[in-house]
Amino acid sequence: MQVVYQADNVVEAELLKGLLEAHGIACHTGGFFLQGAVGDLAASGFANVWVGDDDVEAARALLKRYEQGEFGLSEDEDAD
Repeated sequence: MQVVYQADNVVEAELLKGLLEAHGIACHTGGFFLQGAVGDLAASGFANVWVGDDDVEAARALLKRYEQGEFGLSEDEDAD
């Protein structure tokens, strides 16, 4: 397994896990409990998304589309 994305927080990691799984890519999220070691500092970058070695390329391509905003709501959808 390889880390394909380092999310800003647990919520983003779980959102991306759902996106990958919806596209047939099995994945795992982890690293959340490392945030407790930081103490009073703002913690980010500890939530990782892992996929199997065979799915790395497909996952990275999908995550690139996510970063480019392809899966965001349009203004029309946002108004509903």
